[in-house]
Amino acid sequence: MSEAAPSWTLSLDASTYVGTVAVIRDGDVVAEGQAVMRGEREERLMPAVVAALGQAGCAARDLTRVMCGAGPGSFTSLRIAGAIAKGLALANGAALFAVPSLMLIVAGQKVPLASGRYLAMLDAMRGERHAALIEVGSLREYHEIERLPRLPEAGIHAACARLGARAIGPREELVAFPHARGAALVLSRLLSSGPVPLDDWEPDYGRLPEAQVKWEASHGRGLPN
Repeated sequence: MSEAAPSWTLSLDASTYVGTVAVIRDGDVVAEGQAVMRGEREERLMPAVVAALGQAGCAARDLTRVMCGAGPGSFTSLRIAGAIAKGLALANGAALFAVPSLMLIVAGQKVPLASGRYLAMLDAMRGERHAALIEVGSLREYHEIERLPRLPEAGIHAACARLGARAIGPREELVAFPHARGAALVLSRLLSSGPVPLDDWEPDYGRLPEAQVKWEASHGRGLPN
């Protein structure tokens, strides 16, 4: 009796200015990569995807599913990751799943975090943070307890005290960045929530891009679709 074909998952996140990639085989991370998303003359995330798939020995046509960091975060970087994820899913008939980038801060650490509560945060500009309360269980279960409104920097300490959590993120008490490998640890939860619609899914940018804000302020109306 022949063995069942492996289940291949490509995970990618670009909520910050460094994009990350992970290839997951039957729940285990077998290849990783990253790419600078800002200040480069050419797009580097797709080459990182190709390199990780090659390292894992997985052809794009073998992908069972694609998981994309859903933000919040950098508008341009999230758009690039979303376009790559959609393109690969469409071309290869793979299902597309969305994973909160704030969850990938906590679940994506190379050395697993101790059980407890963490306030995962990413820069929202204008002196604010995007934030989510994530709980890590004793058996390394990861649960998003609450997505918070944007927090002012001055309110981070009070929020952590109120929630019994430690601040974690690129500029916080625990310095950490989102990583696509974290999808492996929340894979079953993501699968149970089901795929997102390929035709109209977009990442959650967290706030409108600066150019749109300026256009709407100068014209006194919302930007047309």
